[in-house]
This record gives sequence, structure tokens and C-alpha cells, in this order.
Amino acid sequence: MLRYAINLPNFGDFADPHRLVDLARRAEAAGWDGFFLWDHIRAGEWAGPVTDPWVALAAVAGATRRLTLGTMVTPLPRRRPTTLARQTVTLDHLSRGRLVLGVGIGWPRDVDFADLGDSGDDRVRAAQLDEGLEVLTGLWSGEPYSFNGVHYHLKRTQFLPPPVQQPRIPIWVGAMWPRRRPFRRAARWDGMVPLVQDPEMDFRPPTAPEVAEMLDYVGEHRDPVAPFQVAVGGTLSGLADQGMTAPEVIGPYHEAGATWWMEAIGWPLRPYGFWPEYVSLGPPRLG
Repeated sequence: MLRYAINLPNFGDFADPHRLVDLARRAEAAGWDGFFLWDHIRAGEWAGPVTDPWVALAAVAGATRRLTLGTMVTPLPRRRPTTLARQTVTLDHLSRGRLVLGVGIGWPRDVDFADLGDSGDDRVRAAQLDEGLEVLTGLWSGEPYSFNGVHYHLKRTQFLPPPVQQPRIPIWVGAMWPRRRPFRRAARWDGMVPLVQDPEMDFRPPTAPEVAEMLDYVGEHRDPVAPFQVAVGGTLSGLADQGMTAPEVIGPYHEAGATWWMEAIGWPLRPYGFWPEYVSLGPPRLG
């Protein structure tokens, strides 16, 4: 079954948490399955105001009862895994087990990282991501835990309570095709949020055949029958002007193995005023 989510930035027109709560309520009432926020701290001077996605998601959790919630994606190298462990477990309890944690190395490497004193080196942040995930899940266990890595060092400690969800909060990993290492990383966890490198625009959403190719590769590195989520997306608004229907766009992704469609803001960014009515129409089901 393909599920449908709203996937919004945490800046610009969407930096007002009251607007995000209103859109989440509309999404739940209209039958959407999930509500996800980007996790930028600056996102460029053009972004304007920025809101903290974790505070905003806490407000969304309190205003909804059914929606899956999460970040798409949180750059773990920019957040201390000990602090994130507390935030995610708290939100998992607040939402009664509806949280998904999307993670990645983060982008842009200058605006959101190097300009603010963090590493702009993708390989360094990738190593921080791998270590950070080990620390995060170790602390989620609720058992005594210690860690001694290159980037993080924890003396024996115990974080309580554990998450509502067991064995852990689901982790979906952002991965850029055709790089293989991020997809091997995703194979160790619960899902992937794939993009494709593009020399003209940095990156783009994958095509359905590319999703199938990615999943073939991931399947070589994990139990092929174990549950694995695949979140793809774009904007479906304006398809009628192109002579297309939503099922024609989404169907091939579903056949390729996608499990979530993330309805996004499109580019250039659609302003907030477009969204209340659009979200209230409900998701574009396959049939």
C-alpha cells in the first residue's frame, strides 16, 4: 500500500508554526497519512525566517492523533546525538508512537554547516552520521550504554524512558544516487529518502526506473523480506495542465517499490496561500 504525506520546508512562508499546525490538522482531516518537515538551520539568505522543526512537530503532535510525523531529513552531524535522543523520545511519547526520524549528512554544506562553524566536508559528516546513529540507537535502548568513537565519546550512562516504538523509532536515511555508500547505510536501517545527483541542479527526484535500480542495490545488503520504506515525491499540482493524472505519475513509483509519496512544495516554492485548500482536497489516491 502506498501512503501519502505532506512534506514542507521549515523556512520562508512555512516558518510560522501556527500555519504548520493548521496544515497538519487539515491533512489529517482530509485523509493524508503523514506530515514531514525539512530540518534547516539557515538554508540561505533567500530563505528568510526559519523555525525549529522539532518544536513545530511537537505542536503538530499535540494537534493531531493519526498522522505519521517526522523530519525529511535531520542532518545528524549538526545535532548532538545525546540531545536528539531526548528530543526524539519525548516526541515519540507525545505523539504516542507516530514519529519517524529521517537523517542525512545535510545540505548545503556551506550555508548550513561550514559558514556556521561545522564541517563542510561530506566525508567527515558521513562519519559523524554513522557514529551518531550508533549513539542515538544505543541511548534509545534504555539500557546502560557507552561509546568511544572518533567524533563522539560517552561514558557509561542510561537514558530513560525508551521510545514508545520498539525495537526503535524508525530511521529513514537520505541517500544520493549514484553514490553507493549512502545506500549501504540506508540498508542497515528502516528506509530511504533517495535523490539523484544532477550536474545542472545539484540533485533531483529519482525516476521510477532509478528507484527500482536503487532497491535492487539495497536488496543486496539487507534481508530482502524485511520491511523497508521508500519515500519519493514531488508536486502533483498542475498535472492537468500537462495532460497527466496523479495515478499516471505515482503508479510507476509504486510498482518500482516506493511506499510513501511525499507531496512537496515544488520549485519555485509555492507560497503558503496555495496549501490550505490543496491539502484539504486530500491525497491523490491511485484508485
